[in-house]
Amino acid sequence: MLRTRIITALIMLAVFASALFTFPPLGWAAFVSLVMGIAAWEWGGLCGWTRRGRLAFGMLGGLLSFGLGALTLNDVASGRWIFLAAFAVSAAFWLLIGFLWLSRGWRLGRGGVGMIVGLVVLLPTSLSMMFLRGIDPWWLLGAMAIVSIADIAAYFSGRAFGRRKLAPSISPGKSWEGVYGALIAVVIYGLATLVLAGARFSPMIWGLIVFALLLLTGISVAGDLFESLLKRQAGIKDSSQLLPGHGGFLDRIDSLTSTLPMVALFVFLVR
Repeated sequence: MLRTRIITALIMLAVFASALFTFPPLGWAAFVSLVMGIAAWEWGGLCGWTRRGRLAFGMLGGLLSFGLGALTLNDVASGRWIFLAAFAVSAAFWLLIGFLWLSRGWRLGRGGVGMIVGLVVLLPTSLSMMFLRGIDPWWLLGAMAIVSIADIAAYFSGRAFGRRKLAPSISPGKSWEGVYGALIAVVIYGLATLVLAGARFSPMIWGLIVFALLLLTGISVAGDLFESLLKRQAGIKDSSQLLPGHGGFLDRIDSLTSTLPMVALFVFLVR
């Protein structure tokens, strides 16, 4: 299993890096939309939809992602409003509804709620990948690194020091100690990156940066737990078996769905 997981991860990394640094803007939009279309198809499984319903939602998600992405390339003025609306809706969902959803244990259901929530979770993620890559591919990689570092630090610190369960009814393996480890690791990564890049800020700005890094880490944990809750409610272990050793595409981007639009919104507002 470990060997399969490593091989799959290396293939995914090679494909992603190739697309990120070599594809033209429209090609990148198509690549991201393909991934999001597959994720939308997997989302249908969380909602308990039929094969036809899952396929239809997958096509809808992919086409909407590509259509909006292409529009932002062809009409810069309209594109800015599309990006802002998508990122703002995502931030509002995760900050105002996401944590409440986790605490209440709400269900998606098979109706329109599942479709709406799916679009709110997935579309801003795909658009944020297009937006951040359009500014600088390293912005996207840096944001994704935050999630990866948080995930790795949470795993190892949880295994070493984990005592208090974070959400035993949702994901029994996660602990508060793992979260603390993730918070520390992300703050160190973020500050070290800025210092090495030669950043010079006032103490207040540095404090705001630390707060933003802590917030992003918390949001990434929420995104992970959110998909775990939906999978548990749907009675499935993985969103699909498309990625040997890793499950499905949703299993790989669960934390990104909550963090990337937040980073994109910040970049959008400060540029």
